[in-house]
Amino acid sequence: MPWSLTPPHPSSWQVLLNLALAEDIGPADVTSQLTIASDANGHARIEARQALVACGLFVAQEVFRRVDPQIAIEPCCAEADELEAGQILMRLQGGLHGILAGERTALNFLARLCGIATLTRRYVREIEGTGSQIVDTRKTLPGWRVLDKFAVLAGGGTNHRFALYDGILLKDNHIAAAGGVKAAVEMALARAPAGLRVQVEVESAAEAEAACQAGADFLLIDNRTPEEVRDIVQRCGERALLEVSGGITLENLRQYAQSGVARIAIGAITHSAPACDIALELDDRVAC
Repeated sequence: MPWSLTPPHPSSWQVLLNLALAEDIGPADVTSQLTIASDANGHARIEARQALVACGLFVAQEVFRRVDPQIAIEPCCAEADELEAGQILMRLQGGLHGILAGERTALNFLARLCGIATLTRRYVREIEGTGSQIVDTRKTLPGWRVLDKFAVLAGGGTNHRFALYDGILLKDNHIAAAGGVKAAVEMALARAPAGLRVQVEVESAAEAEAACQAGADFLLIDNRTPEEVRDIVQRCGERALLEVSGGITLENLRQYAQSGVARIAIGAITHSAPACDIALELDDRVAC
């Protein structure tokens, strides 16, 4: 594993796991009951069918513990590891009823979380050497935010604020309602709780200048070209931490990073990451 990652506390995602298991299993797995002896045991492997960044192993393990605490679980990689197609994420040994009952739920979690981590890693690699960071947004699957944001970390990205309560970001609608950039920034700074930094969204060099003059030290430059961003960096880069968002793709990402901004916010890494191809297969092998 390239760095140490601490998975989020189970209390933050157990409700989601409970819903997923209830949704998929319901009263019982009727197919297994009809075709497999209740005391049948076996071995299984969860394997990557494509190159990916591993993420969500801790959730998958909890799935199998829930359906059958007697299932022996052997992780074969760690969170944030890069795997090639054919490599094993995890091996299981125990009752086949439990293994098959947990299969789809475990794979659903792994497919999404590995997908986010894998796409994030692509963005992070694309800007290596520029000094910029890839940060996430609140564009997460409802109910999945703590897991989606963990997957961003596994991919090498950085978490932005978690929700509306732990960070102040004055966006266009706040600014319009407050009567302009200057008024919005001054009002937020005067009333902000201790420890919460005030960030303001700007869409021009003039708005960036007004925000800095009002006391903001954290700007989000939205929907500007790399050239326009570079101009704002030259004007305000020594007075504020600068972040950019909007219209950024893997194709133009490095141009934005080379403008000098500290952070690049990418909603796509959570709202549009393709699920990874991961499968569970029964076999007779025991060791990874």
